[in-house]
Amino acid sequence: MRARGPLCVGIDPHPGLLAAWGLPDDVTGLERFSRSVVAALGDRVAVLKPQVAFFERFGSRGVGVLETVISEARDTGALTIVDAKRGDIGSTMAAYADAYAGDGSLLAGDAVTMTPYLGFGALRPVLDRAAATGRGVFVLALTSNPEGAGVQHARTADGRTVAQAVLDAVAAENAGAQPLGSVGVVVGATVGEAGREHDLSRLNGPVLAPGIGAQGATAADLTRVFGAALPNVLASSSREVLAAGPSAAGLRAAAERTIEALTAVLPEPDPFAKWDVRHDDTHPALPPGTASR
Repeated sequence: MRARGPLCVGIDPHPGLLAAWGLPDDVTGLERFSRSVVAALGDRVAVLKPQVAFFERFGSRGVGVLETVISEARDTGALTIVDAKRGDIGSTMAAYADAYAGDGSLLAGDAVTMTPYLGFGALRPVLDRAAATGRGVFVLALTSNPEGAGVQHARTADGRTVAQAVLDAVAAENAGAQPLGSVGVVVGATVGEAGREHDLSRLNGPVLAPGIGAQGATAADLTRVFGAALPNVLASSSREVLAAGPSAAGLRAAAERTIEALTAVLPEPDPFAKWDVRHDDTHPALPPGTASR
């Protein structure tokens, strides 16, 4: 984030975007779309986030494309969050841990999204496997879909919302970690006041904030939603950037505009200040205009 800016670009090859790029809605179009995004942005943005469902809909060949995308993104130096949103119990959760956080798995990126709504404790296999293999987990806490509020804003026996209980459980996982813990949360950039009504101050982990751009949130909205948690926010944009394709120049320009808007409102991520990151203008990974970060 210090070197490239606080932007995560989702790789969401849904049928509408494939059509807008002039690509067929098949595995060939999926592969051309996804690999083009990696080639254009992999050395320029901090994080790429392939959404697993758009690959799975083409069966085993689509999953093969996902494996290629994760591998090629790693080669560019970008971090990858595999947006799988898995959540189950027992041996099934352990199998998901093998798939998305295990060494040797072609589906394992640098982090994976997980849903805690079968109970936070049910995530233990993936939390433990990620910790053992040096990966991260982003746990859904406050999502922007209207249906989510019925569960996430419900009150537990001790008066906390369910979402706050999730945030507190993540904070417990990260307690004492330096510079940050490796368990993050997903809080939609479009949740509005609900974000400020929940306490993220003890989180000590990263916050993935989807919804910038086409979903309606702006960079300025982040200050209203996240308050003091801003230094650890990684904003995510998908359609807003992807719609600028298929040209590599268009994708890069859209990503750069978004990064500039984000850096204007997001403070320097202080927990990372200890890291030895180059800041000179010759660094090949720095997008134009972001060398000072």
